[in-house]
Amino acid sequence: MNSALPHSPAADRNKGPILDQLRALLPVGAQVLEIASGTGQHAEHFALASRSGGWGWQWQPSEAGPASLPALTERLAALPGVRAPLLLDVRQPDWPRAPGASGWDGVYVANLLHISPWACTGALMRGAARALRPGGRLIVYGPFIVEGEPTSPSNQAFDIDLRSRDAAWGLRHLSDVQDEARAAGLGFEALHDMPAHNRLLVFARP
Repeated sequence: MNSALPHSPAADRNKGPILDQLRALLPVGAQVLEIASGTGQHAEHFALASRSGGWGWQWQPSEAGPASLPALTERLAALPGVRAPLLLDVRQPDWPRAPGASGWDGVYVANLLHISPWACTGALMRGAARALRPGGRLIVYGPFIVEGEPTSPSNQAFDIDLRSRDAAWGLRHLSDVQDEARAAGLGFEALHDMPAHNRLLVFARP
């Protein structure tokens, strides 16, 4: 592996706990569309685990910016069950279709909603509702503000920092995210507490 490729320490820290959840949420042979694949470390880890575990997941990475694709492609080249990364902005109306299937078994996204304009949240929900097969799941990882629960000091500081960098960014309220999902026709299935004050949200298409 090229040591000069972009590297996220956070992705290395959270890939194991996220994989533990995905194993319970995704069926064997799942066709999964990943939104905002970033450095590709999650896709790489999940693909290698799928091979060793015999789960047969087929992973479709994507990124919104063309500048991200060369490094992402290099990291994921020749990995089992990983397709060539695609250019995909969640706000575009037409998302890629799952090959030979009625829809994706899963749409997965990590650490996007707090570093994108609020419009991306609704677009993600609507796009996933169109792209998932009946019963398919949208799996969203990141920090959220949960009503009735104290926000950790680290997340409070993170939220302030994000908004100072871009007024359109910031931690999202769980209830607001749920409202967008409901409007798109997705049902809220579960919230899982994750390390470092993060959450994993699970939505399902009826």
